[in-house]
Amino acid sequence: MTDRELIIPPTMQLIVERAGYVPAVKVGATVFCAGQVGRTADLDVIADPEAQFMACWENLRVVLQAAGCTFEDVVDMTTYHVQMSTHMPVFREVKNRVFPRGTYAWTAIGVSELAGAGLLVEIKCVAIKRDPAGLGFP
Repeated sequence: MTDRELIIPPTMQLIVERAGYVPAVKVGATVFCAGQVGRTADLDVIADPEAQFMACWENLRVVLQAAGCTFEDVVDMTTYHVQMSTHMPVFREVKNRVFPRGTYAWTAIGVSELAGAGLLVEIKCVAIKRDPAGLGFP
């Protein structure tokens, strides 16, 4: 049997009730995060692109923290972008402000739409929790 833990931060309980999925699943030291978007805890989409991108990163940070990880533990990231050429400069600026550079694999994909009207980006990632003794990965 696989060591599997469902990660549901208290502020994200509503997504489980409404949409039926969990924000992340931890298997051993690996954390598989569902795509995070820029909306409030009440699932309201944030209209301003920069504010939406900041909220998206904050939601991802909350999920990772609930799993015992930080942005530095992310090893693979996929981002899905609506109107990618229009919003990528602002997205990249926000990402560079809050997320470490050059420490993970990243794929960015342009899409026609996401699960909710007004959503501009979704960030999905995999993190590996580091050894607390600082010796690397378990």
